[in-house]
Amino acid sequence: MTFKQLFALLCILCSAARMSAQDVVFSQFFAAPLELNPALTGLTYEPRLILNYRNQWPAIPNAYVTYAASYDQYFEKVNSGIGLNVLSDTEGDGIYKTNRVDFSYAYDLRLTENTFLRGGLEGGFVQKRLDWDKLLFLDQLDPINGATDPGGNPYPTEEERPDVLSKNYVDFSAGLLAYSPHFYAGLTVKHINAPDENILTVESDFAQRPILYSLHAGAEVVLIENNKKQTKTFISPNVIFAKQADFYQVNAGAYFRTWHLFGGAWYRHTFTNPDAAILLIGFQKDVLKIGYSYDFTLSQLSSYTAGSHEISVILNFDETEWAKRKRNQRKYNDCLRMFR
Repeated sequence: MTFKQLFALLCILCSAARMSAQDVVFSQFFAAPLELNPALTGLTYEPRLILNYRNQWPAIPNAYVTYAASYDQYFEKVNSGIGLNVLSDTEGDGIYKTNRVDFSYAYDLRLTENTFLRGGLEGGFVQKRLDWDKLLFLDQLDPINGATDPGGNPYPTEEERPDVLSKNYVDFSAGLLAYSPHFYAGLTVKHINAPDENILTVESDFAQRPILYSLHAGAEVVLIENNKKQTKTFISPNVIFAKQADFYQVNAGAYFRTWHLFGGAWYRHTFTNPDAAILLIGFQKDVLKIGYSYDFTLSQLSSYTAGSHEISVILNFDETEWAKRKRNQRKYNDCLRMFR
């Protein structure tokens, strides 16, 4: 690891110590709906499968790498959606790992002819693991040779290896979503039970996962329709505000689609400093939707991180010819097209 990489990693660790544990933030939030709000579970009548990959700050080797996969679907007879979300997050080249499995449920309620309210619940199982063998302690650093001897072997440490290096717990979240054909607004409360994440036996006041509060809202503005009243081109301005412990973040921008192409641009700010400018480009045709986004780091770490890369793949089986014919009598009456 170069000095620049080491310096940036130290900055990250110091920031993490101040802000306590935080959730993974996907720039392509529309392609990770179950991460954003359990009330977004089941926005399609047929199965929807989503794969997400995020590599945050790749100039620091494997600083934060996240994989996620989800399934969800709406069942019209019971006005309900069910979902399954699996996530794996690796920090510090595998030093700290999080594996999570979440089950979500949403109920759809019609308030008026064109206004709906969704309530969502989520319950999950989480495992946190610390790879002790990848840690480097002060007494392993030689003033001349660094962390390894001339033969490439790491120097020993007198630090005592803990008996327990993992933590398992359950986690609960809830959400609401109100929407109409033109506007939507949602509220998410994650980690309602504030689970204890302390791996070590030493007591700590910072071991609980802080409750995450998220407000998100948006609209859909149709720009062009074809003669079958099917939207060719639309734009969806949107904003997300999140609070977790003493950490605040706002993300504002817009999503745009025309024919088989879509894109977007957002600005993310943490109230104390600018975080990132996000650009998105993607392709959508029939059941397949693929998106790529890049985060341009705007904070003081911009010289060390090389931004962030994110890729999403969505298979929406509502877009098969059979499903489209079946759906003619149950057309969507909402502004949530960017999530599908």
